[in-house]
Amino acid sequence: MTTRTKGVLVFILISFGLAWAGMFIARLGFGLSLVNPLVQLAGIAFTPAIAAFVVRKWVTREGFADAGMRPRIRRNLGLYLAAWLGPLAFAVIALALAAGLGMWEFDLSVFALLPGQPVWVSIGVLLLAVLVLTPIYWGEEYGWTSYLRLRLFPERPFASTLATGLIWAVWHYPLAFLGYIEFANVALGLAVWTVSFMFQEVILTWFRMRSGSVWAASLAHAGNNMILALLVGTALGDDSPVAHTLVGTVPMVALAAWIIFSGRLAADRAEPSEQQEPRPVAAARG
Repeated sequence: MTTRTKGVLVFILISFGLAWAGMFIARLGFGLSLVNPLVQLAGIAFTPAIAAFVVRKWVTREGFADAGMRPRIRRNLGLYLAAWLGPLAFAVIALALAAGLGMWEFDLSVFALLPGQPVWVSIGVLLLAVLVLTPIYWGEEYGWTSYLRLRLFPERPFASTLATGLIWAVWHYPLAFLGYIEFANVALGLAVWTVSFMFQEVILTWFRMRSGSVWAASLAHAGNNMILALLVGTALGDDSPVAHTLVGTVPMVALAAWIIFSGRLAADRAEPSEQQEPRPVAAARG
């Protein structure tokens, strides 16, 4: 077994083991709702980051040269703005599609999430929340996009990205059985969910590769959850999560297709020290 393979396997075991144990213990052991952000924070959110840190530090001993921890904001200001505001544009497109399909009757008042405040205030607060919560979503991106995706198929970025998206989706599967999301048809729901995660991973990978920083991907991930998913869910309600997921995925499909077919997924602009897999030290060879 190569050092890289051993690292990948240990990473998956730790990230899945900690997260799934946390989900089942919280829900079945203590009766806690996994919708509760505090439960997610305590038992789930940082498990991929913990796994990546443990593997880098003690399993492969390869260090953190390609972890992408430098924000590089000044060099990538436009990219960061796209990561921050892009999910809002996605939400507008998704809601326009929902209205066109008769799934939503146009009514901006539903987005007045703060009592007594106009809609634009609520949207502004959500955009600020995205910035504040980005370090929480770093807990996943540091593991999935900034560790696993670099190591599954190092010479095949497209295959590595899709495989990472698939593994990331499966990591979420227990949520469909523990009250976080309820699919009328679980098999269909998980299939649609998986496709959505894989397209999202293409976009997150592009942000990571273009910026050379895990923080751009973390910002985009926070926006997808706190803006796109929240606004679409608020407008369409909780009756059909499969339909909501499909509608929210449409704009992501368009951007992901542009990234893939334009060759941008393979056009790695970041500095080599932050993208290429470092050579393991001799002591780490297994």
